[in-house]
Amino acid sequence: MSEILQWIGGLFLLVGGVLCITGGVGLLRLPDFFTRVHAGGITDTLSTPLLLVGLMLHMELSLDTIKVLMILVFVLITNPTATHSMAKAALHGGLRPLGKTPVEQPVQNPLQGNETGENSSKP
Repeated sequence: MSEILQWIGGLFLLVGGVLCITGGVGLLRLPDFFTRVHAGGITDTLSTPLLLVGLMLHMELSLDTIKVLMILVFVLITNPTATHSMAKAALHGGLRPLGKTPVEQPVQNPLQGNETGENSSKP
């Protein structure tokens, strides 16, 4: 049984390490802030728990395992919240995503004049 747990723990560590590397490549290659925040958030939320579970499977059941479990719960709660707040703060600060995302434009009232000051509705 211990040998099986070692192999499963090694698999978790390997997959978590690969996700960390792909997240780092995503941070370097993606074009704007929002896609980079997304890559970092996904990497934190997916690879960190895989690495921590892999470490827990390699350890014996002790107080250290409980500490790692508490770190895992803390990471799963705080990482998505931090990523969302960074993206929301950037959006609130005026930074817009690249691409074909629709930007809210003010609705023009047909009863008001256009840019030249003339009334757009002709009698």
